[in-house]
Amino acid sequence: MTLKTTLKLTAAAASLAVLAGCASSSALEEVRTTAESAQADAAEARSIATQAQNTANQAQRDAQAALQLSQQNREEMNRMFQTSMRK
Repeated sequence: MTLKTTLKLTAAAASLAVLAGCASSSALEEVRTTAESAQADAAEARSIATQAQNTANQAQRDAQAALQLSQQNREEMNRMFQTSMRK
């Protein structure tokens, strides 16, 4: 189940429990526990997503640096080739 689905189901369950009028304190405690668990899962998912974004950004920077170095090496090789052809 996705996080959004879990949160929606938790909210719906809490609403139904309150609207039913016969919600016991143990049922409300269970709903609250479920909601807190969903919030903790959401915070963990956000943290993991942030780490993934940081990793992707670093990979992009590394790829750009590698491309630049490759282009510099190619230019240098071309200059060396041209110099050798002139001799």
